[in-house]
Amino acid sequence: MENNNNNAQVSDVNTPEKSTFKKFLKEGWELLKFALIALVIVIPIRMFVAQPFVVSGDSMFPTFHNGEYLIVDELSYTIGQPHRGDVIVFHYPNDPKRYFIKRIIGLPNEEINISGGKITIINKDNPNGFTLTEPYIDEPFGTTSNYKTGAEEYFVMGDNRNRSSDSRTWGLLSRKLMVGRAYLRLLPLKEISYLPGYYKELK
Repeated sequence: MENNNNNAQVSDVNTPEKSTFKKFLKEGWELLKFALIALVIVIPIRMFVAQPFVVSGDSMFPTFHNGEYLIVDELSYTIGQPHRGDVIVFHYPNDPKRYFIKRIIGLPNEEINISGGKITIINKDNPNGFTLTEPYIDEPFGTTSNYKTGAEEYFVMGDNRNRSSDSRTWGLLSRKLMVGRAYLRLLPLKEISYLPGYYKELK
């Protein structure tokens, strides 16, 4: 039998170059899917659950130091209420583009009396008042004044009372300006902590 050199021939289209390209496309698609899924998860968390912040200044010394990296929990105040002793991040009332970090001292519908380095709280449950225990303060401060909060208003102060611009200076903080509470301290590594600076008053 003679060989027929005119027979049609079929060659393999999957050359090494094309196989490599197909593999590249497949891996690229997998990477893109992973990125899209990550965005779907991360963006809502970033916008509605937690935000990173860097401490700037010494108004919360010695509890927080300049340059510390924090994660702020936004969800708790969406489904719950702020508490006395919470360390919070909020929009500065006089310039909402700026963020401040302070401690909640007075809750809504309370009277806050400051004298002799002590803070006395008068409210519905404590008509005779009670004095705050503040182990986070490391030096006396000389404020003498009285303040009253209304509904949805909070009185906040820095732990470094002599070097803090807070409710004593610019007034009460509206609930709607709060971003959230300090949830994690990630940097520096030796100071990693959960709910850094939080102190629950027993009253």
